[in-house]
Amino acid sequence: MDFITQLPLSSNFDSILVVVDRFSKMAISITAYGKITALDLAQIFRSHVFSNNGLPVSIVSDRGSLFVSSFWTQLCQQLRMSRDLSTTFHPETDGQTERVNQILEQYLWMFVSYHQDDWYTWLPLAEFAYQIFSPFMEEIPALTQSIFLKTHLLES
Repeated sequence: MDFITQLPLSSNFDSILVVVDRFSKMAISITAYGKITALDLAQIFRSHVFSNNGLPVSIVSDRGSLFVSSFWTQLCQQLRMSRDLSTTFHPETDGQTERVNQILEQYLWMFVSYHQDDWYTWLPLAEFAYQIFSPFMEEIPALTQSIFLKTHLLES
């Protein structure tokens, strides 16, 4: 879990929270604003991660002030989630999320307008573009089966 920050303002958002599942490599990108609190982070997590994917066993993040706050620490303890913090100046600890951040940023910079104020509208497409090139199909077996059947029928 990590933030892409200091983005140009787009629909009142200036950052993106990126959450990556370590097994499926599925990514969730959530728009946020710069002055987010630990309580805001918990509400975002509940609304966008927990409600759709369930409670993770562990969370890997950097040592940002939100992730080391007493509120977030207590929340993880209460929910019995392991909170694994990366070593200072070693972003490779959460390398999957760092790589997804790079991919999303590259996609957004290719498609945003000259003023760079419409990245908010492109974010869902950037996330989808990433998902179709990751083991995302593990999450959608029916789609995988449908694609397989169509391919098999065409080859017959």
